[in-house]
Amino acid sequence: MSTQAKTIAFHTLGCKLNFSETATISRDFIDRGYMIVNAKSVSDIYVINTCSVTDNADKECRKIVRQVKRRNPIAVVAMVGCYAQLKPEELAESTGADIVLGTAEKFQLLDTLESYEKTHEPIILHTKTENLNAFTSSYSASERTRVFLKIQDGCDYPCTYCTIPMARGKSRNDSIDKTVKLAKEIGKTEAMEIVLTGVNIGDFGVSTNETFF
Repeated sequence: MSTQAKTIAFHTLGCKLNFSETATISRDFIDRGYMIVNAKSVSDIYVINTCSVTDNADKECRKIVRQVKRRNPIAVVAMVGCYAQLKPEELAESTGADIVLGTAEKFQLLDTLESYEKTHEPIILHTKTENLNAFTSSYSASERTRVFLKIQDGCDYPCTYCTIPMARGKSRNDSIDKTVKLAKEIGKTEAMEIVLTGVNIGDFGVSTNETFF
C-alpha cells in the first residue's frame, strides 16, 4: 500500500504476551515513519492483535472490526495473532478484514502492509501449527516503570479446554545469552522493572536445553 498512509492504530486483546508483541511490532512502524494514534481515533490502518482463549474473545475481535470500519470505512484492517492463526479464513470472511496474519507472520506485518493494495483480495497468511518453530523476542512499551519481556512462547501440554498449543505451537524460547542481552538493552531505557512473561515460562529452556534458574 502507499506509504502516504501514515497513521496506524493498534488494539490488543488478551494476555501480556500479546501486549509485548504488539509493542514490538509497533516499533517497526515508528522506525519506518508511521504515526501511532489511539485505537479509538480515525486512522488509515487498524491492527487488531487477536485473542482466542474463549468464544467471548472471538466475539470481541469481530466487534472491534465493526467499530473501526464505522470509524473509517476505507481504512485497511489487519487481524493478527491467535484467532488469526486458528481460523484465518473464517476471520477474513466474517469481518471483511484486509489482512489476516497468523502467529509467525504477524512479525512481517509492516512489509505485508506496504505491499498491499486495497483493491486486491484479502491477504491470508499462516503457518501450520506443527511448523511454528521460530521464537521472536518481544517486549512491551514502558508502563510507567515496568516492561514485560517475552522469554517463552507456545505450550507442549494439550489440555482439552485450551486453544493455546494450537494457536501458538510448541514450547520454545531464545537462548539465555540473547535473553539477557535484550534485558540489558531494556535496562538502558527509563524502565525500572522487567517482568518476564510467556505462555508457560516454567518451560523456559525446553527448546535450547538450558536451565533458566
